[in-house]
Amino acid sequence: MSSIDTLLAISPLDGRYSSKVSEFGEVFSEYGLVKRRIAVECAWLAALCSNAEIPEAASLTEEESKILGDIAEKFSVEDASRVKEIERTTNHDVKAVEYFIKEKIKGTSLESRGEFVHFACTSEDINNMSHALMLRDGLKILRASQDELTNAIAALAHEFADLPMLAHTHGQPASPTTMGKELAVVVARLRRQADEIDRIVLPAKMNGAVGNFNAHLSAYPDVDWEALSRGVIEGFNLRQNRLTIQIEPHDGMAELFDAIERWNTILMDFDRDVWTYISMGYFRQKTIKGEIGSSTMPHKVNPIDFENSEGNIGLANAVFSHLARKLPVSRMQRDLTDSTVLRNMGVAFAYSLVAIKSTIKGISKLQINAERLAEDLDRNWEVLAEPIQTVMRKVGMENPYERLKELTRGRRVNAEIMKEFVSGLELPEADKKRLMELTPALYVGKAAELAKIV
Repeated sequence: MSSIDTLLAISPLDGRYSSKVSEFGEVFSEYGLVKRRIAVECAWLAALCSNAEIPEAASLTEEESKILGDIAEKFSVEDASRVKEIERTTNHDVKAVEYFIKEKIKGTSLESRGEFVHFACTSEDINNMSHALMLRDGLKILRASQDELTNAIAALAHEFADLPMLAHTHGQPASPTTMGKELAVVVARLRRQADEIDRIVLPAKMNGAVGNFNAHLSAYPDVDWEALSRGVIEGFNLRQNRLTIQIEPHDGMAELFDAIERWNTILMDFDRDVWTYISMGYFRQKTIKGEIGSSTMPHKVNPIDFENSEGNIGLANAVFSHLARKLPVSRMQRDLTDSTVLRNMGVAFAYSLVAIKSTIKGISKLQINAERLAEDLDRNWEVLAEPIQTVMRKVGMENPYERLKELTRGRRVNAEIMKEFVSGLELPEADKKRLMELTPALYVGKAAELAKIV
């Protein structure tokens, strides 16, 4: 795509962000859809020719199998242009695919089986399979980027596993943790949702106009059409849905889109937390020569990558949500509202990819500010009210919670005040010694250990 094309693009996915999402061009474009329709049609014809109970569709020779395979595997952008040219006459996109294949086999020994191209199929037999294949192939790209990001966060979790950090609940100082453990939480959440995505096997159908094999059985009543269609579907690593209307009802798609949306939402949560840690000074950002943070304030290094990611996640999830809510709804056996909506699957995937790449870039600029973390811990000795009152409870002292509340609530407490309080308590020697040696930076429980399990 030329620079002029990107400047005139209506969508930033085809303009400003085109280089970031170019991998999806072969998958979610019009070419990508037509290419997969061709693959499904060719697989269906091959299956028909392999069935002995359909004698008119004679078995393919080795040469014929190669001709048919090449039509699908070597399908080019120029071929797709020819399909669209045929469509201008047919005014029907799937019928144009059928005519294209017949055109390609004309003059070969396959021509005698020409009328078995698209045999007994409704357009949705081809379309639902093609859309599922687009999602299958698009997921490979998206999941690779998801894993790259998750692994980058996991590396930080291990690096900062032992680095104490003041936690904040409700935005207020809370019991200390480590930076690594908080990052490990994100890793675990992302991986769990990735597993949910990976578990989904998309359903598909090849069962005719309203899902009953009506036309199939009228021509060949003795053929096991369910088994034949299952072989084609499973050959593409999809799952046969035996009970459908004219369309495959899209419930599997909705499950997938909801799962990706959940993954994206966790990433948005991470983006916002890192943004906040940057604003608090817990992270610095590496400066890039020539880069400007503000048009008027020269000192600024803005967390733009995390902001970009958050914004694009919002767009991705808006589309995923609409797809998941709309696609399972169809009037009676078929209406066409899903057709135009399905053309936007790539939009949601592409905005997700832009977001992921932005976060990866942002992570690469992060530098921990250990001094700032240590300062925050040392300014908040009141967080030790929790372990002190817990030990007081253990030994049966009266009103431990209330006494620590009176000492610490709503006020700054330094090391001297806390140690003086502990020294005045009648505690067993071992307990008192442990509390006297405790500091906010040491009060992290199993955080360091937990950070390393991802």
